[in-house]
Amino acid sequence: MTLRAPFVVDRYGNTTSVRDWENATRTTYRRVAVQPDTSSEDTGDRPVVVSGWRLITRRGADIDLAPGDRVVALGRVLDVDGDVARWTLAGRHHHTEARLKEVTG
Repeated sequence: MTLRAPFVVDRYGNTTSVRDWENATRTTYRRVAVQPDTSSEDTGDRPVVVSGWRLITRRGADIDLAPGDRVVALGRVLDVDGDVARWTLAGRHHHTEARLKEVTG
């Protein structure tokens, strides 16, 4: 499932860069693979673990996913990390890939 939240509008009517996750739209997609990717740890002042994941659609399938969206998969809420890659082969859409991340700590 993907989550897309609108931007918060301040009291003066200006759109901010903060997302309103309470009012996010939800879209369910089937037959999408979410696999583990690279992870890292930081043990500085505050221990942090950044877990990487990779979303891959089946051949010929595309999904409406953009930077700033979130993906709910495997019981986790994952942030889209960077641009979404839409791969083509012989001029036709082949599949879509996106890097996802989960930050804990």
